[in-house]
This record gives sequence, C-alpha cells and structure tokens, in this order.
Amino acid sequence: MQILKLLVLLVSMLGMMEGTDWCYKSQVSCDNKCKGPDEWKDIAPTCGGKSQSPINIVTKRVVTINQTPFRFQGYQHLFQRNITNNGHTVKFTLPGDAVITGAGLSETYKAVEVHFHWGKNGGPGSEHTIDGEQYPMEMHIVHIKEIYSSVEEAIKDPFGLAVLGFMYQKSHSANKKYDSIINALPNIRLPGNKVLLEPMSLDMLIPPHNTRMHYFRYNGSLTTPNCDESVIWTVFENTIKLSKQQLSEFSNLFFENGIAMADTFRPVQPLTGRDIFYSGGNIASVYTGLVVSTLIIMFLML
Repeated sequence: MQILKLLVLLVSMLGMMEGTDWCYKSQVSCDNKCKGPDEWKDIAPTCGGKSQSPINIVTKRVVTINQTPFRFQGYQHLFQRNITNNGHTVKFTLPGDAVITGAGLSETYKAVEVHFHWGKNGGPGSEHTIDGEQYPMEMHIVHIKEIYSSVEEAIKDPFGLAVLGFMYQKSHSANKKYDSIINALPNIRLPGNKVLLEPMSLDMLIPPHNTRMHYFRYNGSLTTPNCDESVIWTVFENTIKLSKQQLSEFSNLFFENGIAMADTFRPVQPLTGRDIFYSGGNIASVYTGLVVSTLIIMFLML
C-alpha cells in the first residue's frame, strides 16, 4: 500500500510539472492548481456556451413525441479492448462495427468509445439528473457519424456525435454481465494503467432491448473540455442495476493529482431555452394499437 501511495504522489508531481489542467470539483484544493468545472470556460471558451451538458431533465416540461424505434446493429458482437484509467475516468474504445439508426437520427452513427461518471462508494455521481435526482453512476456510449473517422473530426459537425446515456441504480445482487469491467478495475488504479478486458458485448452492458423504447432527447455538448456543442443526447429512462460493491470499486482508482477518483461528474448546466423531448411511444406500437382497436370495433359490430 505504501508503494502505491508513492507511485500516486509521483504521478501527481509530474502532473504539476506539466502545468494547469482541467479537473473535477472533487480534485480542487489549496494545494492543487487544476481548474474545476466553474473555470473550464477559462481553458475552453466553448464550456461557457448556451447548449451545454449535462442538464437536469424536468419530466413535467418535456415534449412527448412518437418516434421510430432505435435500431442497434452489431451491439451483440463480442470484442476485447484495453480499458484505461486516463486520469479523469475509465474508458475503452470500440471496434466501430456497432451502429445505431432510427429514433429520429438522420444518419447512421457508429460506436467508438465507452466511459463512466460516478460518485463516491456508490453515492450520487451521474451527470444528468432526472427531476433533480442524481443516480450513482452514468455510462456514456459515444457514437460518431459513420462518415467520420474520429471524434476530433466529428465535433466540427453540429450533429456529429450521438451519445447514449444510461443511469445506474443499486441492487442487492451483483450484475455478472459487468464482471469483465469490475474485475479489471484493480489493475488500472493509477493514471496511464490499462488492461485487456475479457470478451464482452455492448448488449451485455445496457438494458434489455424491450426496455429501450423510453428515453429523453436534446441537443447539447461533451461534458468535459472542450465541451464542444456537437452532441445529440439520448438519456434512457430505464436503469442498469449494479451492487453497491460493484459501484464502489470505481472509487478505488486515482486521479492524476493523486487523490481517490470520485465524484467524476460535471454539475448540471442551464437549459437556456432548449427543448427536451420524450419518446412516449413509437410508430410501430402506434400502428399496432390502431390495428387492435379496429379489430375490436369490427368484432363489436358483428
């Protein structure tokens, strides 16, 4: 344990030598010169824009729409990738063969990255909130338009990225589908550490297909500098269950400045007149309902 502390201290000293960097509020202290969320706009002016994320979703004020269903292609494909502690979060890139279409998206978007935001030992830690409720953790699956080759290229397009946000809730039992990620965390405690994940698929990480119909949609930004306002956000209503122990494992990692990695979220940003849409149904279900209603009327007329 003493050796681990010395390594973390060394990483912290190297970070200070490199100069001021952005950080989360939980990292800011008298001894730490990093800039927290309130000062991100000093590093990247875009972070002070009017279409920033995350936001608080007030369900009484959403605009309900009927939307075509999401189509998830390649989400069932198994992959093995390195999961990395990059000093701000844990993340892993994706092969690019998983894509989403439908749900009001005008083009095909391919999945390129997964990362997480969490609290402390299973406490509040999601970035988006719903009616003021902050969940223990939030996963972002980052997609870019299929025509682009990188996030850096896609952010130049006002609709270049489509990010799917999934909230987590505490469960009494462990979610075995997450074993690959949870088992890897002790091996990536320090910034720069990475380890190969066991084979897994995106389908294993998200709620079952029949529970993905209800979601919130709005236009926003990346939630870390440079906070580019190029994101079509989809925040799903149904949550993913993890045990408190599984959620707490994320708090055993370390930031670049050598303190425990916790509360890795940006505070909610002003809505500034943007609409939030809610998928109250889909065309397929509406059509089915009309057919059933017609059959009932015909039966009663017999």
